[in-house]
Amino acid sequence: TAAFGVALGARRGRPLAEVVRALGATRPTAVNLFWALDRMQRAAAAHGDAPGLSDALEREAVALWHDDIARCRRIGAHGSPLLPQGATVLTHCNAGALATGGYGTALGVIRGAVERGNPVKVLADETRPFLQGARLTAFELERSGIDVTLICDNMAGALMQKGRIQAVIVGADRIARNGDTANKIGTYTVAVLARAHGIPFYVAAPLSTIDLGTRDGTHIPIEQRSAREVTHVGAVQVAPTGIRVENPAFDVTPAELVSAIITEAGVARAPFGETLPALF
Repeated sequence: TAAFGVALGARRGRPLAEVVRALGATRPTAVNLFWALDRMQRAAAAHGDAPGLSDALEREAVALWHDDIARCRRIGAHGSPLLPQGATVLTHCNAGALATGGYGTALGVIRGAVERGNPVKVLADETRPFLQGARLTAFELERSGIDVTLICDNMAGALMQKGRIQAVIVGADRIARNGDTANKIGTYTVAVLARAHGIPFYVAAPLSTIDLGTRDGTHIPIEQRSAREVTHVGAVQVAPTGIRVENPAFDVTPAELVSAIITEAGVARAPFGETLPALF
């Protein structure tokens, strides 16, 4: 999306630096946003002062889009063997075709398993407060013909306790060098529950999401979002007017709770400080 935003800005005659600044300010936590912006800036620099810059940037954005889909498919191929045959898999937020150029990261692993004959079932957390799981993940999996059941965020522990979940897989917005992982708020809770019940907790993300320049999760900036997402469900107000609201969009799951990180270059396990750099 960032790449196409740069191409669109150039087509409208906006200064490239201005477009990059505006897009970069939208999502401080998601490091691959900046990776894409950097790639587009390099393409612009390579084009120089020659005519047709907007066309060149559009070609670069299209190339990035196709590259993203190919990376997601490789993530699916590397990760799908980790899911037990016929397993029920819990996921949190949306890390599918709608969150990527297509196919998905966490959902790419699930798609890869199904395509390889493993009839996995999916439990999708609703993902409060913005309901990405209910609105996006459930929709996407149902449209893909994958067995999916929607649950409230606070139901996951009870279902784990009953033995109804065999694996958890989520995406990521930024992974620090030591394996600490920032993902949608509520992911840390799921990881703690998975550890308490002996369930593997997997993270699926492209290399562009791994930030080797960030030592650990304490240095990952966390986006704060509008209070209205918490006080309202759609247009309906469900909280007292004027109530104080805390709404961080992400939390950080410590590396020790992560069983493996699945990328297009392979699967990394602890010690992540050694195995993640090796993937590059």
